[in-house]
Amino acid sequence: MAVPTNTFQTYQTVGIREDLKDVIYRVDPTDTPFLTGVPKMTAKSTKVEWQTQDLASPSPDNAVVEGDDATADAATPTVRRDNQTQISDKVAITSGTNQSVDSAGRTKNEHSYQKILKGLELRRDMEASLLANKAKVVGAAGVARVLAGIESWIATNTDLGSPGGVAPAGDGSDTRTSGTDRAITENILKNVLKQCWDQGGKPNKILVSSHVKGVISGFSGGSNLRRDIAADRRTLETAIEFYAGDFGLQEIVPSRFHNLESALVLQMDMWGVAFMTGRQFKSNDLAKTGDAMKTQILSEYTLVAKNEKASGIISDLEAA
Repeated sequence: MAVPTNTFQTYQTVGIREDLKDVIYRVDPTDTPFLTGVPKMTAKSTKVEWQTQDLASPSPDNAVVEGDDATADAATPTVRRDNQTQISDKVAITSGTNQSVDSAGRTKNEHSYQKILKGLELRRDMEASLLANKAKVVGAAGVARVLAGIESWIATNTDLGSPGGVAPAGDGSDTRTSGTDRAITENILKNVLKQCWDQGGKPNKILVSSHVKGVISGFSGGSNLRRDIAADRRTLETAIEFYAGDFGLQEIVPSRFHNLESALVLQMDMWGVAFMTGRQFKSNDLAKTGDAMKTQILSEYTLVAKNEKASGIISDLEAA
């Protein structure tokens, strides 16, 4: 069809109002399964300390003579552990003009919107820091304190890439050494779960990358996966959300902010995040130095590894 002569089209129209939707669409991930899932604790010093306890090895020869004098058994002392609190922050600065203009998608307050964004970004930074392979730093004047991340604590129950993979000391003082990458297999997962069980652990959550999550969903055990589905729905089940093996049930959770070459096999109640009193996602309005509003959002916190023997790590995995 031909357009009639002299048809006045939008291409010539001056003054058409813009059609800007009054909403902002955000797809960046904000889920933090570790920070959200572990117990929260209170820190009262920049050095947070706790103790772990081991029992004496069981003996099948514990038989005593009737009427014999009792003799004392050797005591097993506790082990004192510690971690440093770390301060993480995000700062929002909004000009006076930007606070006054009529912007789409906000609640008529640009600075409040920016504070929300910075709070979400701070949570992501904290999740990445807690799960990192990094050693603690005591700090000094001009040097920031750094908490020891989870990978520098797990030393007992490991499956590392060979050659090259070396476990840390297990006290947060050093880091795990990377080895040769390989694909995760069900036998590797079973091996670490067995190690945890042998030590007395009961892991209930496994944090993995998106790639490793897909590989686990292809384990042969998945052929026995069952889920109740409404009769009027047709669903192809191809994913493993829980792994039920010889050593309990573990939830398989994809995690975006940890080392993508590691699978963390965790007993969640054996970890904690301790926040300095009054400094958990604290919002500080900073002094004005001009025509702008400034707000600092910070947390001072650390990772508490209550007993690393309850958890395990599979490292040096193919990330894609």
